[in-house]
Amino acid sequence: MGGPDSRNSRRVLKLKRFETLTLNSVPDAIAPDGSLVRLLPRLESASMAHFELAAGKTSKAVKHRSIEEIWFFLSGSGQMWRKLGEQVELVDVHANVSLTIPPGTHFQFRSFGPAPLTAIGTQIPPWPGDDEAVVVPGIWPPVL
Repeated sequence: MGGPDSRNSRRVLKLKRFETLTLNSVPDAIAPDGSLVRLLPRLESASMAHFELAAGKTSKAVKHRSIEEIWFFLSGSGQMWRKLGEQVELVDVHANVSLTIPPGTHFQFRSFGPAPLTAIGTQIPPWPGDDEAVVVPGIWPPVL
């Protein structure tokens, strides 16, 4: 039989290691929308990534099957289009703008330049793999 001490020791065993990362200068992947991805720390309940879309480029439009995201734009300027059911929004994005992307939202973004459009995105739950994003019709032709 375990007393309070055994509960605490079980809790300690469930803890994961700390993770500390420095942003890579080279992208880790290309997102399904065509943006460059640099992976950031990950927990059991969420993951983070840095997204970059080169100046003058337009992503493919995608939707996520199961995750939701929160994006925070760091630099550059552009626009983000989002559509969920009857709700449609076109937002000007630049440093210090943040937005949400609920599951199933169709979204597409473009960079006006001269600098790349960059953002940090948090995925909840963590990014499950390549088949999470599905290409959908967007409002602009992709330019990658």
